[in-house]
Amino acid sequence: MVRKGIIAVGNWIVDNVKFIGAYPRKGNLTTISSQEEGLGGCAHNVLADLAAMRSGIPLFAGGCIGADRYGQMCLDACDRFGIDRSNLIVLDGEATSYTDVMSETGGDGSRTFFHCRGANAKLTVEQVLASKSPARICHLGYLLLLDALDQDDPEYGVAAARALEGLQRQGYETSVDVVSEEGDRYRKVVLPCLKYIDYLIINEVEADNCLGTPLRRDGRPDLLAIKEAASSLLGLGVRKLVVIHFPEGGVAAERSGEVCYASSFPVDRGEIVSSVGAGDAFCAGALYAIHEGWSLREMLDFAAASARFNLFSATSTGGAPELKTILSFIRNNKCL
Repeated sequence: MVRKGIIAVGNWIVDNVKFIGAYPRKGNLTTISSQEEGLGGCAHNVLADLAAMRSGIPLFAGGCIGADRYGQMCLDACDRFGIDRSNLIVLDGEATSYTDVMSETGGDGSRTFFHCRGANAKLTVEQVLASKSPARICHLGYLLLLDALDQDDPEYGVAAARALEGLQRQGYETSVDVVSEEGDRYRKVVLPCLKYIDYLIINEVEADNCLGTPLRRDGRPDLLAIKEAASSLLGLGVRKLVVIHFPEGGVAAERSGEVCYASSFPVDRGEIVSSVGAGDAFCAGALYAIHEGWSLREMLDFAAASARFNLFSATSTGGAPELKTILSFIRNNKCL
C-alpha cells in the first residue's frame, strides 16, 4: 500500500478563551473584556490547520471525546473540514476535554490555561493502535496531557513509547508534539519515546525541559545552544528530524547532519490577537512540508508563515489560511 496523508491522534479540547487586561495576583480580581469558544487540542488544531490549506492531502482524526455538546462540536468540525473521523472514539460517561484560557490583551499576549482532562485521559495504547488509516504520517500529541499514554510501562518505560513503536510496525512515520508545562515529567515521559519518533516538533521551552539545557540567554534565543539541542535529541534516538521552534524563528536538524535556521516573519505586537494555537499552526505547516518532501529551509519558512497567520485570531485555528495564501505571503515577504 502506498501511504498518503496525515492522521492526528490525541487531544481534542474545547477552548473557552477569556480576554483580560493582565493576569491578577492571587486573590485579586480582573475583568473579562470578551470571550470566545472554539475547538483546540493538538489533534484538532493540526488537522484543522491542514484542512484550511485545501491542499488535497487526506486527513484522518483519532482520539477520545465525550458524548456531550463539546464532543458533537468535534464531530461536526471533522465533517465540515472533510476530515475522516472514523477513528474518533465517543466515550459514554466521560466529558470532552476543555480548557479555560486566560488571554492577556496587554503586554505580549501571554495566556494561562485551566484544563479539564476528561476523555483525553482515557486514550489507551490499544485505542491508538486500532486507529487504522492509509495515512503516511501519524502525529501524536500532546504527550504529558494524555494520562493513559503517559503512564509507566515495564518494557518501554512509558506507554506512549509502546504506542509509537506499534504505529511504526504498522507502517506509519511517527510525529510527536508535547505540551508545555512546569515540572520534571519530560525526561520520564518524553525521552523513552524518542527512538520511536521519526519527526519531533517542539518549542524551545519543551526542548529545554527534555535536556535540562537553557536555550535562551538574556531573554533571547541562544541559536548555538538550540542547534546543539536539536542534535542532542537526534543523538538520543529521534530517527529522522528534530524541529525546535520559538517566537523568533526555528531550527531543524536531520539525522544526515544538515542543520538549518530560519527567522520568523515580523509581527507588530499590537496586531497580535492571541497566540493560542500558534505552536500547532507551526507544527501543521512543518508536517505539510515534510509530507511533500520540501527542504529544511522551505519547511521552516512555511511553518513560520502558518504560525504567523494564527496570531490574528482569538481561537486556535480561526486564522488558518489556504495553501496559496501562505505561499504568496512567503514569496512577498521572505528573501529566499
